[in-house]
Amino acid sequence: MDHFGVPERHMTRFFRFPAPALATIMAMCIMAAGLWMGTATPAAAQGAVKGVYGDWQVRCDTPAGAQAEQCALIQSVVAEDRSNAGLTVIILKTADQKNKLMRVVAPLGVLLPSGLGLKLDDKDVGRAGFVRCLPNGCVAEIVMDDNLLNQLKTAKTATFIIFETPEEGIGFPLSLKGLGDGYVKLP
Repeated sequence: MDHFGVPERHMTRFFRFPAPALATIMAMCIMAAGLWMGTATPAAAQGAVKGVYGDWQVRCDTPAGAQAEQCALIQSVVAEDRSNAGLTVIILKTADQKNKLMRVVAPLGVLLPSGLGLKLDDKDVGRAGFVRCLPNGCVAEIVMDDNLLNQLKTAKTATFIIFETPEEGIGFPLSLKGLGDGYVKLP
């Protein structure tokens, strides 16, 4: 059992979505991110793929009322043994370019007070609180400093841990391959 209370048997295996399913999921996640920011419309929810960097995609769109295109680095995974348990990570720069954000959309039913745990290459990084639940999942948001961004760029795997009970966490391993290259391409 690790620091987050996740026994090895509860570290979920994951798979990447095939391209058509991934596009649908990405659109939903961009919509979730946009709704959280209050800028999404059905037309803005699609987002055009501007590039693929390892296991990450850069998707861009111009939300209604915005003067410039907004882009995000996105990856989604789903548990092989729980088709209803998926996780989407969205990394973006704020419109004013002053902050770097990581938004993680976790499945509904997570235990909100426990927050979202993060490990990078088996090293505990900490927990983030959930800020809002939407129809397609609950959103945790992390304002990233340069130290965390550098850790993400150099690590191989991030494991995001959600809790269904105070005692039991479920780990979602996510590849960080291509994150550094994709992040550089964000406007």
